[in-house]
Amino acid sequence: MSSALTPLPPIDADQLETKAVLTKLSSANRYLAELKGVSGSIPNQGILINTLSLQEAKDSSAIESIITTNDELFKDELFPDFARSAAAKEVRNYVMALRTGFERVQKDRLLTANTILTIHAELERHNSGFRRLPGTELKNEQSGEIVYTPPQKYDTIVDLMRNLESFINDDTVSDIDPLIKVAIIHYQFESIHPFYDGNGRTGRIINVLYLVLKERLDIPVLYLSRYIIRTKQDYYRLLQDVRDTGAWEEWILYILTGIEQTSRQTIRIVQDIQQALMTYKHQIRNDFRFYSQDLINNLFFHPYTKIDFVMRDLKVSRLTATKYLDALAEGDRFLKKAKIGRSNYYINIALFNILAKEETE
Repeated sequence: MSSALTPLPPIDADQLETKAVLTKLSSANRYLAELKGVSGSIPNQGILINTLSLQEAKDSSAIESIITTNDELFKDELFPDFARSAAAKEVRNYVMALRTGFERVQKDRLLTANTILTIHAELERHNSGFRRLPGTELKNEQSGEIVYTPPQKYDTIVDLMRNLESFINDDTVSDIDPLIKVAIIHYQFESIHPFYDGNGRTGRIINVLYLVLKERLDIPVLYLSRYIIRTKQDYYRLLQDVRDTGAWEEWILYILTGIEQTSRQTIRIVQDIQQALMTYKHQIRNDFRFYSQDLINNLFFHPYTKIDFVMRDLKVSRLTATKYLDALAEGDRFLKKAKIGRSNYYINIALFNILAKEETE
């Protein structure tokens, strides 16, 4: 059984910054910087925040066996009251939690325990706060064996979260590279396990918000959930190895590899979205008199759009919005017209194909 959790920092920087870690750190930082630059090249960054945060929410929830699809999520945005699944609702809560956290970090330039509480409240749709009752234990998924018992006392949890808050925000506590600190912060938060439920999803939101806080990203577009899904056994094993034996190097290398691989994957997605956006922009501007940047923004902010969205975003009548969308859907050139119940909706073909490709890879 692993020993009691201790406050941060856990060990000296010299023991964390091994030769292998520094080599991987250089590569991870390079690709993360490239992702930051590529993301900044899209004029309306809200497009990336909306589309990529939805993908992250879906993948992060899948780690907790909350399974849904792009199609279900995009329909849910349009018609939230039409046969809404519990999984789609959970994923939408995740998106709101992420956006709330991003807004707080942008405003305060801090990532505090109170912000984490707010994120968790949005995620779980209740304000239960930190655990007050003992009994929480982490078990091996296969054997059911108890592998770790997190702090049980409320006061201990509060003290450890205050310590984590200081480690996150005060670089005088530890001035090691932020990417290494991501690994340490994630380990510590998941080991404190401060909530009755939603710790994994909250912890994964903290990861990307910390990178925004430290200006390694301008917007939250680097999400490790897909990587964790693909390496789930390694993720839990390496977390536990740190608790049991202090195996920091292997854990940090795992997270740095995830940052590198996910940055490279996300760069490709962003470039594909940018190319599709520019293609739509040029062709619609050349072929239709009703072209506007607001229309392009609408089509790429919402992979599935509807007449009401176009009316709102372009400030046009229902008749005009319908005319625009039907023209773009003629021959399935830009949009594909579909129906749910009695309501029409319109699928951005290029954007859907980009996201569908990522869903299946």
